[in-house]
Amino acid sequence: MNPILELLQKDARLTAEQLALQVNAAPDEVRAAVAAWEADGTIMGYQAVVDPEKADDGDVLALIEVRITPERGGGFDRIADRIARFDQVVSCWLMSGGYDLTVVVRGRQMREVARFVSEKLSTLEGVLSTATHFQLKVYKQDGFLGRYTTEGPRLAVTP
Repeated sequence: MNPILELLQKDARLTAEQLALQVNAAPDEVRAAVAAWEADGTIMGYQAVVDPEKADDGDVLALIEVRITPERGGGFDRIADRIARFDQVVSCWLMSGGYDLTVVVRGRQMREVARFVSEKLSTLEGVLSTATHFQLKVYKQDGFLGRYTTEGPRLAVTP
């Protein structure tokens, strides 16, 4: 990955001047590169990583494993696109392993997420099964340690 993109993933608030210093480039070069990535969709957007407890966000987050039947001529893409378009869906990924899609869903209550799964997701043609896992606590998110972690060195790995 390009070093500028790596830096922006860690801190999207870095200015072109700050980025240029870190990658030994001219600020105008950095601005042009970022503008090109924004235009071609490499950079899809910017967002803050928010601690939901400090923000008093009562929403629940669920990770749903979905097994689907691939469509002839479309594979997994059409049904994955259809699932990803639901407002409740935060993320949707094609996976390897025992299930096909991982769908991350946000709702105001567990009951709302359960209703989404039972009334919308599992009723789609091609969906074979789902398994829902609710988020209980965040220790690390998008590279940021949560407030429940302790400062200090990592634990030693022993055989």
